Amino acid sequence: MLKRLLYPSRFVFHYKPTYNSAQKLNYSQSFPFSWPLSVVSCRPINFSRAPAMADGGSPQTASSNPPKHTNRLAEEHSPYLLQHAHNPVDWYPWGEEAFAEARKRDIPVFLSIGYSTCHWCHVMEVESFEDEEVAKLLNDWFVSIKVDREERPDVDKVYMTYVQALYGGGGWPLSVFLSPDLKPLMGGTYFPPDDKFGRPGFKSILRKVKEAWDTKKEILVKSGVFAMEQLSEALAAVAKSEKLPDGLPERAVQKCAEQLADSYDSKFGGFGSAPKFPRPVEIQLMLYHKKKLKDNQMQGEAKHDLSMVALTLQSMARGGIHDHVGGGFHRYSVDECWHVPHFEKMLYDQGQLVNAYLDVFSLTKDVFYSSTSRDILDYLRREMIGPSGEIFSAEDADSAEFEGASRKKEGAFYVWTSQEIDDILGEHAPLFKEHYYIKSSGNCDLSRMSDPHDEFKGKNVLIERNSTSAMASKSGKPLEEYLKILGTCRNKLYDVRSKRPKPSLDNKVIVSWNGLAISAFARASKILKYEPEGTQYHFPIVGTNPRVYMEVAEKAAAFIRRNLYDEKTRRLQHSFRNGPSKAPGFLDDYAFLISALIDIYEFGGSTNWLAWAIELQQTQDKLFLDEEGGGYFNTPGEDPSVLLRVKEDHDGAEPSGNSVAVINLVRLASLVAPASDRYRRNAQVLLAVFEKRLRETAMAMPLMCCGADLLGAPSGKQVVVVGDKASEEFDKMLAAAHSSYNPNKTVIHIDTRDAEEIGFWEENNEKIAGMAKSNSAADKVVALVCQNFTCSPPVHDPSVLISLLD
Repeated sequence: MLKRLLYPSRFVFHYKPTYNSAQKLNYSQSFPFSWPLSVVSCRPINFSRAPAMADGGSPQTASSNPPKHTNRLAEEHSPYLLQHAHNPVDWYPWGEEAFAEARKRDIPVFLSIGYSTCHWCHVMEVESFEDEEVAKLLNDWFVSIKVDREERPDVDKVYMTYVQALYGGGGWPLSVFLSPDLKPLMGGTYFPPDDKFGRPGFKSILRKVKEAWDTKKEILVKSGVFAMEQLSEALAAVAKSEKLPDGLPERAVQKCAEQLADSYDSKFGGFGSAPKFPRPVEIQLMLYHKKKLKDNQMQGEAKHDLSMVALTLQSMARGGIHDHVGGGFHRYSVDECWHVPHFEKMLYDQGQLVNAYLDVFSLTKDVFYSSTSRDILDYLRREMIGPSGEIFSAEDADSAEFEGASRKKEGAFYVWTSQEIDDILGEHAPLFKEHYYIKSSGNCDLSRMSDPHDEFKGKNVLIERNSTSAMASKSGKPLEEYLKILGTCRNKLYDVRSKRPKPSLDNKVIVSWNGLAISAFARASKILKYEPEGTQYHFPIVGTNPRVYMEVAEKAAAFIRRNLYDEKTRRLQHSFRNGPSKAPGFLDDYAFLISALIDIYEFGGSTNWLAWAIELQQTQDKLFLDEEGGGYFNTPGEDPSVLLRVKEDHDGAEPSGNSVAVINLVRLASLVAPASDRYRRNAQVLLAVFEKRLRETAMAMPLMCCGADLLGAPSGKQVVVVGDKASEEFDKMLAAAHSSYNPNKTVIHIDTRDAEEIGFWEENNEKIAGMAKSNSAADKVVALVCQNFTCSPPVHDPSVLISLLD
C-alpha cells in the first residue's frame, strides 16, 4: 500500500516531512476524484504575483469605515487569524465549537492553514476569502476553520504530512477538506479562484467536494480513514535495538558531508540550486565534519569543507537575501546568486544564522563573520524585541508602496530606485550605486530566475558583487574611509526607509524560536570578545559591548519563565500574544529552550538557568518520551482533535526536536552526574529509532548525524573555570574557554564563595564541586582542562588556556 518516496533535497517552504520512511500514500482506487488537486504554493512560474494586502495585513483598502463582516476570529490573539476576522467567510478557530457544528450539520470541514508573513496565504485571501461568491459556497456547504501554523504546529503537522504523503509536495497556504470527525478527504496548497492552466480553481474544487460528499460520502469517508491508518502505520517508528551499530554515526556524518559537497554551488555557494534557502544545519554538519577531518590530520580535506562554508556565508551576507540597510536576513533567495529574496524575515533564521557566523569566526577570527553576527543581533534588538525582553516572530514580506495605498506589494519596503539613491545620498550616491550594483533600469537581472515577470523593473535590491577591499581600491579611498562612507549612506537610507509604510510585524512570542535566538545572544556575549582590538563598526552594526547580548538572552528567557511556564506543573505553553496561547508546549519548545538555557549557563549565566534546563528535561521526558519504543513524540498526545503523534527527524529550516534533544542529552550528561547514565541511554535509544534513516538518508538529518557522532565520540573536553565571577579576569578566562570551535566541549564555571552555586554542584556533580574547592584561590582565576579522566595543571593565563584548547 505504501510506496517509497525519496526525500527531495529541499522543499519549497522547507516543510519538514515527518513520516519516517518518506512513504507516499497510494489509495487511488478509493479516491473519488480523477483530476489533480494540489497546486504548489511557491512563487509559481505560471502565476504573476497577485495584489497583496492592505495596511495591517487585511485585504481591506485603507479606510476608517467599519468592516462589513466580522467573524469569530476577531476574538483570537494570533495576528494571522485576526487578518481574516473581517472576511465574509464564516471562519471558526480550531476547536470543539467548529467540530460540533460540522457534526450537527453533517457537512465537511474546510481547513485553511497559513501564517501571517506567508505571501501566497495573502494572495489566496484576496482572491478567494474576500470574494462574496466563494464565501457563500464555503458558508453554505462547509464549516470553515482557519489555523495559524505557528500557533498550532501540531494541527499543521497532521494535515501537511497527509498532503505531503499523498502528492509528494506541500507548502502554505495548506487547504484540506475533512470529514466531521476530522479525517482528511483531500487537500492541496494554494488554489487560484478560477480554473487556470489546466488546474482546477478553488470554486470548482468546492463544487466537486460538495458533489462527492452528497453522492459518494461513504467512499470519501473510507478514504480518509484509510489515509490516517496508513499514516499512523508509517509513523510508528520504534527502536529495534538499544543503540546504533558501531561505526554508523561516523559513516552517517561522512555520507551527509559527501552528499552536501556533491550539491555544492562552487560559484555562488550554498548547497543545491535555486530557490536557495539558508539551512544552518547544513553549515553545522560541514563544520563538524571539518573538525573531525582536522583531528584526523586530514588538513586539506578540512580546509575544503571550511571553504565551502565560507563562500556560502560570504555570498549570503553580500547578497540581497541580507538586508544591508537594516540588518538581518530574509527567508530565501529565488535565484541561484542569493540576490532577489522572498522578503519576509523569520526569527528562526536569524538565531541559527548568528550561530553559523559565530562558529566560522571562532575558526578563522575573520571579522567579516563576527560583523555579520552583530548585524543580525543588532537588527533583532532594534526591531524585534518587546518591552519585557520577549522576541517577536516575524516581519512580513509585503508592505504598501506609499501611505494610503490600497494594496501591498512584496519587497516595497526594501527596494530602491536609482533616483531615490541620488536624492538621498547626494555626492556619495555614485560610490554607493557602484558598490551595490544600483542601476536606473533596476538590477534584478543577474539571473533569469531573479525577476521573471518584471515585478521589480526599475527597482534595485542591494547586492555586493565585489569585495569591499577591491571596491575601495578602485575608488582610490583608504578602506576604513570607504567603509565609513558606506555606513553613513546606509544610515541615511535607513532613516528614509523608516518613514515608509512598514511590513506587518507578527509579535507572537514562540518559545522554540525564542530558544534559537537566546542561544545566539548568549554565545555572542563571549565569542565576540575575541574580535581584534580597535575593530570599527558601521551602520547597521552598532558596536554593542558583547556583555549586553547576555543581558538580552537572560531577559528573553526570564519572560518565558514568567509568562509561559507554570511553576507548579512545570509545563510550558507554546506561545504568547496578549496572554499565553491555548496550545501547550511542544517538543521543539522544550528542546530548543533547554539548549538555550545550557548555552546561557555555559557562556556565563548562573546555575539557576542550568537548574531550569534540568527541570524542563524531566518534563520533556514525562510528556514526550516513548518509554517503550524510544525517541520523542512532537506533542503531549492529550488533544483528541490532533489525530497523529509523530517522531520528527528531518532537519530543515529548523532542526527537528529529536535532533536537538540528542545533543541536549549529551551535554547534560557531561554536566549532571546523577542522571548522566539515564540521559545517555535515552539518547542511544532515540537514535536507534532513526537507524534506517541515518543509514539511508543522512542528508535529511544533518544535526542528528552530529548528535549521533557526539554521543559515540570519545570523552570530550571539559573546561572548569574557578574564581570571582565579578572580576574582569574571570570574564577573560571564560571568554578564552569559548574562543575556539569545538562542539564536543563543556564549560563549567564556579565561584566557590557563592553558597547556592557550590550547593548546586555538590548536589549534581560532586567531582566538579570538589575540583572547584581544591583549586580555589582568593586572588586568582583558575582554569583546568579535563579529558578522559585526566586534568591539566591549573592555568591562570587566558592565552595558556587557549593554547591548551587548540
